Amino acid sequence: MHEGEHTEGEEHIHLEVPEEYAGLTNPLAGDPEAIAAGRELFMASCATCHGETGMGDGPVAVGLNPPPASFADAAMMADMSDGYIFWRISEGGVGDPFNSAMPAWNFFSEEQIWQLVSFLRTLPAEEPY
Repeated sequence: MHEGEHTEGEEHIHLEVPEEYAGLTNPLAGDPEAIAAGRELFMASCATCHGETGMGDGPVAVGLNPPPASFADAAMMADMSDGYIFWRISEGGVGDPFNSAMPAWNFFSEEQIWQLVSFLRTLPAEEPY
């Protein structure tokens, strides 16, 4: 298990990625169409908690403990492999060890999850999307 401080001063827990997700790499990385599709999915499904800019400040985020992750946290995002992000989207965070309100999004297709990963990778950028 790995814990660390990130730019927002929030402590994040990053566990070892389960074997079935560990070696995954995003086949859509950097694809502008995948990023655009991922942005649409994010705005429709994730922004209510994570905020429209991915800062963890969506309208539903108030009162969530732990708070939603900020994908604009460049240090945190650099620390997460594609497989880790795919795993967390697929399986969510309800229950140990995360105990968060994040649901499992395993009804998304594999391509949709990779589109989300592609979009999330753009959020730590200095330029707004």
